[in-house]
Amino acid sequence: MSDFDAISVARTVIQTEIDGLQALADQLDQDFVAVVNRLKTLEGHVILTGIGKSGHVARKIAATLASTGTPSFYIHPTEASHGDMGMITQKDCVIALSRSGETRELADLLQFCKRRAVPLMAMTCKSESTLANMADFRLILPDVPEACAVTGAPTTSTTLQMALGDALAVALLQANGFSPADFKAFHPGGTLGAHLKTVSELMHEGADLPLVSDRSQMDMALEIMSAKGFGCVGIVDQTERLAGIITDGDIRRNLDKDLPRRLVHEIMTTTPKTVTPETLAVDALRLMTEHPPKVMQVFVVQEGKPVGILHMHDLLRAGLG
Repeated sequence: MSDFDAISVARTVIQTEIDGLQALADQLDQDFVAVVNRLKTLEGHVILTGIGKSGHVARKIAATLASTGTPSFYIHPTEASHGDMGMITQKDCVIALSRSGETRELADLLQFCKRRAVPLMAMTCKSESTLANMADFRLILPDVPEACAVTGAPTTSTTLQMALGDALAVALLQANGFSPADFKAFHPGGTLGAHLKTVSELMHEGADLPLVSDRSQMDMALEIMSAKGFGCVGIVDQTERLAGIITDGDIRRNLDKDLPRRLVHEIMTTTPKTVTPETLAVDALRLMTEHPPKVMQVFVVQEGKPVGILHMHDLLRAGLG
């Protein structure tokens, strides 16, 4: 197959799935709202199940729900028939995925839900299927062609399942008022954890702060800059508020033989960039790099008073940048 043919096939597949996603978006109705409202008030866990490709998608949806504040896990239908149904309580809810709605491996689990009055939600393309008829809530997917026309292998249908699972997770996240701080609690490591760190977790404070009075001479400022090693010094007024900053660049621009005897307020920049302890580290990075002038460090202030300093190296060590 030539490269041209391969690209043509790929574009057809992608367009078929795009068309399916558009049909799904157009088809969303009050059934989706009912599912969100029911899950929002659920006391137990959301339990996903499915077999084959639907099972793989079910695992992903369970993981996404759990990471966005909705306690959730996956049960394999066959394992459920051999004891794992003991994990399911009447406070839980089961979401079963099956394109046809006639998956034999789901039968025992569906019967268990009906006998124990466990809320059952169906995600299927067939509104008249066994699964849809047994369910208390239905999420019906548009019955659109699979992208693999030759074999009918699950392609478009699993893409729609994945997208609907994401929509459900995000809708629940917003309905429950799930915040970045909540999200961070479930993602302490990796890139996500780094992006959700706050400045207070990375900043230097206390005796590390390079600060001098606005009545000081530059010789004192130069001594503090050299000792603290941040490439800057903060200038504070009589109320201990940050009045300005002097950086290495300011020194170079004012370098002359009288510099040590000049007063700091003659050299300092009076409108330095600052952040607060609650600022997300990723927002601090954006402030330091995306808005001119670019800076290597910022003071952290609270009610106008410097409580910390954040250097670009601190952000890089945390996995940002």
